[in-house]
Amino acid sequence: MRVDWKGVFPALMTEFHEDGSLDLDATRRHAALCLEAGCTGLVVLGTLGENTSLRPEEKEEVAAAVVEVADGRVPVLAGIAEYTTAFATEAAARAERAGCDGLMVLPGMVYPQDEREAVAHFAAVAEATPLPIMIYNNPVAYRVDLEPAGLERLADRDNIVAVKDSSHDSRRITDMINHLGDRFRIFCGVDDLLFENLLCGAVGWVSGLANSFPLEAVRLFELTAAKRLEEALALYRWFMPLLHLDTDRKLVQMIKLANQLAGTGREWVRRPRLPLEGEERRRVEELVRHALANRPAIL
Repeated sequence: MRVDWKGVFPALMTEFHEDGSLDLDATRRHAALCLEAGCTGLVVLGTLGENTSLRPEEKEEVAAAVVEVADGRVPVLAGIAEYTTAFATEAAARAERAGCDGLMVLPGMVYPQDEREAVAHFAAVAEATPLPIMIYNNPVAYRVDLEPAGLERLADRDNIVAVKDSSHDSRRITDMINHLGDRFRIFCGVDDLLFENLLCGAVGWVSGLANSFPLEAVRLFELTAAKRLEEALALYRWFMPLLHLDTDRKLVQMIKLANQLAGTGREWVRRPRLPLEGEERRRVEELVRHALANRPAIL
């Protein structure tokens, strides 16, 4: 199976009302805003989409709402983040029913698998669905790391087509290409490594801060991919203080607050998360206000 996934895929926020109930209209508006900015794909129900805070039927509702907005113009991928492999295959079926074009599959939640178990998990989900799959490899957050040799064990699964690398190590991109050639499309999964990852061979970016500043995210990707490095680096340096928010433990609250300040969404989250306050809130507000005051002319 071949796909042409590339470019900027925002890891979309799931929008809520202040009481924690789903706000599907706001989710649709936010997805449309990202598409208008030139994003080439959308990822729903990832970490920033608060996947594990949603009931199964809510996940299907969110996915269907974004599929409706995309209307076949760009691929919509659904995050699959479940406790067990069986639950993950059920979630994959719901995503297919909602009309999603692909899946971004995480390892099993809570229990940190070893490589053998993680490979078996990904293989079982791939066996259960016809949809193309992006493996989300994030050893920092989920304590399981699929190195190139582990990914090679999944190379015979035709519908595993891409890897979102969040290893926090740009050397991994080169290692994957040396070991596996072009078997998998590689996406940057850490916002503040975008420049380095693209130069080393990544073809896409699953981005957090594209939610808040979608025009700048798309332009940064385009400049870097075109090797217009002086212009790209200047934009990257403006963006970098914000991109660091993507690696914080409270990235969901921080990026949702950035969205609110930038006018692209609201800060409401679902408990146990709470909106930021105190010094954490002041820090994000200062970063965003400084970025807005010094926003570059990008066209």
